Amino acid sequence: MKGIFSIFSKDERAFTGLESAIVLTAFVVVAAVFSYVVLGAGFTTSDTAKATIDEGVKQASSSVQLAGDVIAKESGNTSTVGQILVTLQLTAGQAPVDIGTNSNAGMMVVSYADSSVYNESVTWSKVFVGDDDGDSVLEQHEKVQLTITVPSGSELSTASTAVNQEFRIEVKPKVGAILPLTRTTPPQIDTVMNLK
Repeated sequence: MKGIFSIFSKDERAFTGLESAIVLTAFVVVAAVFSYVVLGAGFTTSDTAKATIDEGVKQASSSVQLAGDVIAKESGNTSTVGQILVTLQLTAGQAPVDIGTNSNAGMMVVSYADSSVYNESVTWSKVFVGDDDGDSVLEQHEKVQLTITVPSGSELSTASTAVNQEFRIEVKPKVGAILPLTRTTPPQIDTVMNLK
């Protein structure tokens, strides 16, 4: 009977130093692994957040800006506007913008709107003014002049409604915010007009 009761009897032995060290080491290892996992997840989350913020700033800030006046040209001798010329440059600190080789390249889209028509993608052509390294990428210290063809059926293409007509052009680069330009034609259609 003594053997059965010896299980329930008081045991006065305590942890030895070795046993304490093993338990303490186990706690330290578990804590280190847990902290590594938590820190790894935190770094991954912060990297993802940083990339998202950088992309948001890139999309929200305009990459191109107007570099001069908006010019309208008469279409022949018809008292209508046939073309609109705008000169663009990069905004300060922006990365180069590929504007494509022509209006169908998909790198940059130009839309036109007035009181009677909205054209999502009008025909336009480009010419670099001043510095030009021969590619279709707008870079720092370069300027590009877009010649935008006024769409048929618009108020500007009709002689009776071309004067005092407000219209809007939106230049939409592949990356960056839209550059809106709202102008009004003068009371008389001339060969070349500086629009305010």
